[in-house]
Amino acid sequence: MIEDAPATSASAKPNDAVSADASGSATPAKKPSRRVSAKAAAAALETRIGYKFSTPSLLATAMTHVSALKGARVRADSYQRLEFLGDHVLGLVVSDMLYRAFPRGDEGELSKRLADLVRKETCADVATELGLDESIKLGAVGQGAGARLRKSVLGDVCEAVIGAIYLDGGYPAAAAFVERLWSERMRKPARALRDPKTILQEWAQGRGLPTPAYREVERTGPHHDPRFRVAVELPGLDFAEGTGSSKRLAEKAAASAMLKREDVPGYDG
Repeated sequence: MIEDAPATSASAKPNDAVSADASGSATPAKKPSRRVSAKAAAAALETRIGYKFSTPSLLATAMTHVSALKGARVRADSYQRLEFLGDHVLGLVVSDMLYRAFPRGDEGELSKRLADLVRKETCADVATELGLDESIKLGAVGQGAGARLRKSVLGDVCEAVIGAIYLDGGYPAAAAFVERLWSERMRKPARALRDPKTILQEWAQGRGLPTPAYREVERTGPHHDPRFRVAVELPGLDFAEGTGSSKRLAEKAAASAMLKREDVPGYDG
């Protein structure tokens, strides 16, 4: 003999799941909470990063692309401000690491290593290693433009995460994160970075142009701590400027600026 099934409410929808309580009456089964899922995803992301946030909203902001937001404060609520902060925190931590790891390294060597370690491509590699690309919040515009795949976005997000960790846990927490992920990279031989002045001269010669001309535009600051602004000029091109604590460094910065502006192949300084 088959017993009658408990009657359900007439207002219940056919697709609603039901379960019996202790009295035998039917009650709707609880659906999985989206908040629980979001928390689980955030926890998994924190595990990959290796840091648990006291203020989870910082991590959420660090992972939010501007294309996912609307309104007047989209830039403030995206990763961009945190990226600005994280970029400078990363530079300080890596500079300290290099200073301690290479006690005989001069300013030129340390500067080359620093430039290689904090470049967007390196940050993008770290982001990929941590699986950050799987958690970036993109809007339709960002997805359509392939923002998830662009190294510049991955690099920015990585720096934003560093900024978020710094705000949440202070310098020690940010330094621990950077040291864990950059120490091995720091020990690798530095890339042979060619002098931008040499690259610019070779590029100019290849186009039948004369040797680039450098001129001092301005010198500021006291004698013991001067600051130079130098312009580099080539016929048919707008001049480019650079600054530095010496004329040599200012000339290199000016050459680098022109190489970047002219999008010279093979130069990624």
